[in-house]
Amino acid sequence: MSFETLNALGKKRTPFLFMSDFEAKKIIVIPLAEIAEHGVEFSIDETYKYKQHSYQLEKLPLTLEEYQKKFDFVVEKIKNGETYLLNLTQATPIKTHLTLKEIYDSVNAHYKLRYKDEFICFSPEKFIQISDNMIHTFPMKGTIDASIENAKEKILHDEKEMAEHVMVVDLLRNDLCIVARDVKVQKFRYITKLKTSDKELLQVSSHISGSLRKDWHEKIGDIFQALLPAGSISGTPKKSTLGIIKTVENYERDFYTGVFGVYDGKTLDSGVMIRFIQKTENGLLYKSGGGITLDSKVQSEYNEMLEKIYLP
Repeated sequence: MSFETLNALGKKRTPFLFMSDFEAKKIIVIPLAEIAEHGVEFSIDETYKYKQHSYQLEKLPLTLEEYQKKFDFVVEKIKNGETYLLNLTQATPIKTHLTLKEIYDSVNAHYKLRYKDEFICFSPEKFIQISDNMIHTFPMKGTIDASIENAKEKILHDEKEMAEHVMVVDLLRNDLCIVARDVKVQKFRYITKLKTSDKELLQVSSHISGSLRKDWHEKIGDIFQALLPAGSISGTPKKSTLGIIKTVENYERDFYTGVFGVYDGKTLDSGVMIRFIQKTENGLLYKSGGGITLDSKVQSEYNEMLEKIYLP
């Protein structure tokens, strides 16, 4: 499949589900009428009702010392001016008695996807939404445990978190300018709450919008080709940062941090594939990470990578 497939289906107003890997090299497109035949389940629900569960995951992460080597490599690249913000991720082996199907059925998320018995994601992060000839994107950068005293004030006034968020908003705004007109930041750094099985998290997002031509339906593929990889999970400047990611992470993200979405013939909604579990020959891998800037502290970034390994 290719981005041209999205253009062709959009031109016919044919509803479909699509997914792209991180590098936008693998594109899977399934007409909604054929979903059941492909062993795929999905849910896009912004108003889902939270279901309590108490499932735990055993994490087997790389050590802090191993992570520090990767962190230091990124910081050197920042000092050299090759990147300003880089989303550093790793794949952590996990153990659970649950199958991918059972995890998919139990977790709570705005965007949920199970692709056969290969991977699942349960993401809180929107990518782009299109309706009434308007395109919207919602970069998410900044997460804190809500139980921390004055958590909201701490994350909103944290200089490192502010700098990271500003860079991502600037990147996404510039990206939208490639495909849209009248691009503007509608809402800057607002807080949303996310429940997990054992805690509540606060996450920081912004809302950027722009206007599209009426023929956007037949250009859906062109739009995604221009915007991918998503800025919030790559970094800036995008081209040089992607090269550094490939070197330092030393594993394949594959569909993790790609996007998936649904076009219903009138509107389009898509999410970033974070909170991601992949099945391999050696067991389950939970892929997670966070943004690194010059102000980042290695212990905090390591902790964030581990804290993002959870079932919501």
